[in-house]
Amino acid sequence: MSLSVDELRQRINQKIEQLNYGDSPKELYDPIQYIMQLGGKRLRPILTLLGYSIFQADWEKVLKPAIAVEVFHNFTLMHDDIMDDAPLRRGKATVHEKWNSNVAILSGDVMLVRAYDLLLEMEVQYLKQGFTKFNKCASEVCEGQQMDMNFEERTLVTEEEYLEMIRRKTAVLLGFALSLGGLLAGANASQVDLMCQFGENIGIGFQLKDDLMDVYADADKFGKQVGGDIIANKKTFLLIKAIEKAEGTYQEELNHWINLIEFDKEKKVQAVTHIYNQLGIKELTEQKIDSYFQQAFQQLEALDINATQKEPLIQFTQWLINRES
Repeated sequence: MSLSVDELRQRINQKIEQLNYGDSPKELYDPIQYIMQLGGKRLRPILTLLGYSIFQADWEKVLKPAIAVEVFHNFTLMHDDIMDDAPLRRGKATVHEKWNSNVAILSGDVMLVRAYDLLLEMEVQYLKQGFTKFNKCASEVCEGQQMDMNFEERTLVTEEEYLEMIRRKTAVLLGFALSLGGLLAGANASQVDLMCQFGENIGIGFQLKDDLMDVYADADKFGKQVGGDIIANKKTFLLIKAIEKAEGTYQEELNHWINLIEFDKEKKVQAVTHIYNQLGIKELTEQKIDSYFQQAFQQLEALDINATQKEPLIQFTQWLINRES
C-alpha cells in the first residue's frame, strides 16, 4: 500500500499537539505552543518520514526526530520574523507582534533546546552522525540568514550569491530532513548523500517558487502579504534579474521605485510587477525553478532502490512544484 502524505501530516500534527515544551512561566512557553499550532505544510518532518520509509516501513519509530526538524524550523521563523519585522506568519500575527520581541527571542531559544531533546530520541548508533549533520545544517541556516541581511545593505547582489544564500538559509534544512530519514533507516553513506542533494535542490526550487508567489500568488491562498518583497526592496531572484536586464525607461522606473523612501505600497507593487512582466522575469524564474526540480529528480533516479518505494516522495515533490500557497 502506498504511503499517504496526508496520513504522515496528520500523525505529525497529532504528535506536535501532544508535546509539552514546559509550563512555567507561561509567557515563555505559550508562544511556542502558538507558533507550533499555526499549522504550516510540515514539509520537513514529512521529508524525514518519507526518507525513512524508502528503506523501512515502521516510520512512526522516528516521529520525534522528524518533529525535531519542525521545531528547529519554527525556531528560525520566530527569530527571522523579528529581524524582518514581519507582521504575519501563516495568516496570523507573528509572535513578536502578539507578545513582544524579547519574548520571541527567549521562546525561540527554548525551541532550539527542545529540538535537541527530540533529536536525542534517535537510536544510539546514529546519535553522533545525526547531531554532526544537524549542527552543520543549523550553522548554515544562520549563515544564510546573515547573508540575507548583508544583502539588504548592498546595492547589487549576483544571481550566484543569491542562490548560495537560499541554499544555506532554506535548502540545507530540507536536505538534512530527508537525509536524516535515510540515515535513521540504515541507508549507506552514498544513499544518504544523494538524498541530501535531492532535498537541497527541491529546497532551492521551493524558495524560488516562494519568491515568485510573493509577487504573483492569490492573496487569499498565500497567507502572507503579496508584494511584500517588492515593498521591502528584498533582493529576490526576480529583482536581481530585473536589475540585470532592465535598460532605458525600465531601468529608470525600477531605480525610481527602489530608491523612493515614501510611497504608496499598492502603487509600488503594481509598478514593479509591470516591469517584471515586460522583462519576462516570471518566465525566467519559472525556468530556474524547473531546472532545480529536474536536477532533484535526476538524483532521485540515481538512488538505487525499487521505484515503487520512491513513489510517495515523487508525488510529494510534484505537489511542491504545483503548489499555490
